Amino acid sequence: MTEDKHEKRRIHWEKTRTTTFIVLVIWFVFAFILPWFAKDLNAMSFLGFELGYYFVVQGSLIVFVLLILFQNLRQDAIDDEYGSGN
Repeated sequence: MTEDKHEKRRIHWEKTRTTTFIVLVIWFVFAFILPWFAKDLNAMSFLGFELGYYFVVQGSLIVFVLLILFQNLRQDAIDDEYGSGN
């Protein structure tokens, strides 16, 4: 019984770590990589705004909110699956 519990905890942590890593990679891209290339993207426009500005100011905020939502929903599913939820 103890072996099974330790295995569930290990898998739970592995899935949690993987989800966190994915979220951090996407966050890094939208927080650092995209703004780095914003000047190059400004050669194009979208709805009258320079594309770099639009991506960095509007797109990044939307992505950050979606990342929070994804992280919370995915972590709840992992917790429910392995009995770690409240």
